[in-house]
Amino acid sequence: MAPMDAPHVVILPFPAQGHIKPMLKLAELLSQAGFTVSFVNSDHNHHRIDQTAAFRRHFPGIKFLSIPDGLPPDHRRTGLAALDLFFSTTTFCKPIFKNLIASMSHAPSCIISDGIMSFAIDVAEELGIPAITFRTYSATCTWTYFHLHKLIQEGEIPVLIEGSEDMDRLISCIPGLENIMRRRDLPSICRLDPQNQILQFYMTQTSKMRKASALILNTFEELEAPIISLLHSIFPTVYAIGPLHTALKSSAVHNSGPYNSSSLMPFDESCMEWLNSQNLKSVLYVSFGTVVSLSRDQLMEFWYGLVNSDKPFLWAVRPDLIWDENGPGEVPEELKMGTKKRGRIVGWAPQEDVLAHNAIGGFLTHSGWNSTLESITAGKPMICWPILADQQVNGRCVSEMWKVGLDMKDVCDRSTVEKMVRGLMEGRHEEVTKSTNEIARLAQDSVREGGSSHRNINKLIEDIKLLHATNNASKGNK
Repeated sequence: MAPMDAPHVVILPFPAQGHIKPMLKLAELLSQAGFTVSFVNSDHNHHRIDQTAAFRRHFPGIKFLSIPDGLPPDHRRTGLAALDLFFSTTTFCKPIFKNLIASMSHAPSCIISDGIMSFAIDVAEELGIPAITFRTYSATCTWTYFHLHKLIQEGEIPVLIEGSEDMDRLISCIPGLENIMRRRDLPSICRLDPQNQILQFYMTQTSKMRKASALILNTFEELEAPIISLLHSIFPTVYAIGPLHTALKSSAVHNSGPYNSSSLMPFDESCMEWLNSQNLKSVLYVSFGTVVSLSRDQLMEFWYGLVNSDKPFLWAVRPDLIWDENGPGEVPEELKMGTKKRGRIVGWAPQEDVLAHNAIGGFLTHSGWNSTLESITAGKPMICWPILADQQVNGRCVSEMWKVGLDMKDVCDRSTVEKMVRGLMEGRHEEVTKSTNEIARLAQDSVREGGSSHRNINKLIEDIKLLHATNNASKGNK
């Protein structure tokens, strides 16, 4: 337990697994630095933590607090229903969060809030507490979101898929991405009408981020240096401190527990035993994350493509992956037999451990930022099938900027899946293989002592200490 005179950091993530995970990794690093850390979940996720016996044991130095998210207890909070959290947190949480902060006996030295929980920046300002914003996207996608107004002005929003012939036209109004980003690569919200409340939500949240004193990103300079440099035009300080999951594993005081201890979902550990029986780099890992949902038709196309590829596969199919009311329905016998012969389907997998396994040769992913960064760090090439939020941008970066995978966006048919799986797993893309190995090395080097992210983590720690000392000095002069 940190002493009462230690810096106190309050961390507020958006109440979704993909946001909680990196911010919890940061919380543990700050705790290891001797800080008092209060991690504020929603009541719903706080309850999920209480149901996971091992969760709290992995974070002994963190105080877990909670506030309601404004939704009823029986709300699904997954798939499209998760969008309700955007508006409930915005309208409901600010006064409750402010009361929580104001009632703390150990006054916070700073508040680190998720980039889409910007009411926390307002609370910090009202209470005279420094605020830092943590955007859980890549630097490239964060920069893209700061140009949503410009994209509307230029007529690039809405991007219309049906009947459109210019989806592959390059976007010219985002500095630094003029020769990279096509219309189809813009975030999924750009396919909405400019007045749509979801698009407006992101525009408002992104604009309010500017009020924070600094920006934290779970990325590393060697991957996104040009875009990180551009973000300095908005924020005087940008801390690129990723990959956070690797930074934590590299920490001298990291405990010996599993790397996946920040997950709110239980794992099927038996898949690791199955991987142990597979050949080197022979298995394709498949996961569409914690939020994306598939129709039954989409599920069947992926399933047929995987089975027809004749490649071993491990597929994490969470219980709510299918949004059809009747679930997957009757499964054709050839899929059952093909899966039994060379596949393994589990409810959820310990993804960091899976990607690090020598049997994994590739990753078919929804291109969420956590998954993308974990795959990059593990040196596993990707097939990207982005569907929501930042995933379209990530898929383009993977295939064109970093060349560590293939982009399959806006396509979902069994023949394409089969073709891409075969090409990736049979090593037909030499440039992808070379780039994947090189960038994995850079990612791992960045968090080692003297690496760019290691330096930036230390700078963040020292800057928070300075905020704490300045705050104490100002109190002493009153």
